[in-house]
Amino acid sequence: MVRDFAVSTLSYFFIGYTVAYGIHFLVSAEVLVGRAGEGFALRGYDLVKFFFLATFAAAIPAIISGGIAERMRFWPQTTATALLVGGVYPVFEGMTWGSRFGFQDWITSTFGVPFHDFAGSVVVHAVGGWVALGAVLMLGARKGRYRRDGSLVAIPPSNIPFLALGAWVLSVGWFGFNVMSAQTIDGASGLVAINSLMAMAGGVLMALIVGRNDPGFVHNGALAGLVAVCAGSDVMHPVGALATGALAGGLFVWAFNQCQIRWKINDVLGVWPLHGLCGTLGGVAAGVFGQPALGGLGGISLAAQSVGTLAGVGFAFVAGLGVYGVLKGTVGLRLSEDDEFAGADRAIHNISAYPEEEAPSAIVARS
Repeated sequence: MVRDFAVSTLSYFFIGYTVAYGIHFLVSAEVLVGRAGEGFALRGYDLVKFFFLATFAAAIPAIISGGIAERMRFWPQTTATALLVGGVYPVFEGMTWGSRFGFQDWITSTFGVPFHDFAGSVVVHAVGGWVALGAVLMLGARKGRYRRDGSLVAIPPSNIPFLALGAWVLSVGWFGFNVMSAQTIDGASGLVAINSLMAMAGGVLMALIVGRNDPGFVHNGALAGLVAVCAGSDVMHPVGALATGALAGGLFVWAFNQCQIRWKINDVLGVWPLHGLCGTLGGVAAGVFGQPALGGLGGISLAAQSVGTLAGVGFAFVAGLGVYGVLKGTVGLRLSEDDEFAGADRAIHNISAYPEEEAPSAIVARS
């Protein structure tokens, strides 16, 4: 993850941000802080904006990593991160948030309003999730995940407390990202905060019911609701946000089970159901629950949301198949069977992920 963040930062700084917004930072520091009058805001505001948006860009490989865990080679994934953050993700980001490449102009002229994605249900989550699906399909299932007859071999989560901790760290941080997606203090709205909270609650409760008290589903249900509400959190009524979160929580549980059991898509952490499908749901739901008839603020179109969402989904899935397909055909993607059996922690990092299990045997060996 640290590797992905570092590579993402450099790729986005030198290439991706320019693709998305037509701005580059290879000028003097005086220009960057707005003292030279060459288009940069005072006090380096454009650099603050870059820092904020770079964290969204870095979320793309972070999302993907959950789907390809335990079998992806290190350097091919490093290469994929650089390509995706530098050249793939910024294209759709620029189409939507940068108003580049004529996409929003076409949507507006066709449907009367632009495609709306306030905090990234589609731009970040759906794109990351659908790219991840392409990666997972190219990799194939983990060794031993399915028996010869196709039946599933259960692999329990390694640590439920850490799963819960990770989910809640993300959930708490999500409020800052959603609210400040306005990118100005004056634009920040309490409506975004309460809608994020209501969607999270809806996702938790629906995942609790549909997932039959499974703690993995419950904690991911919170994330499912937050993913789905990002697009319309600034225009929905809180009850609409609650409904959006509940739909997302139920969708995640159903899709995760379908992937693993029926469709034989071994997406380890369910990133396609969580980010890909719930992000897709969120893009469309903004066009429903953002309508004044349902208590929303309006200025949004279901048709525009549907077309914009499908464009993002299609673009991301093709890109995922393309990037990982080329890497598979050239340098290969998977660890060797022996390395996969030993574990990526051993094969790549030469250290165990579970030292507490090996300590007793080490003590016996020394004695």
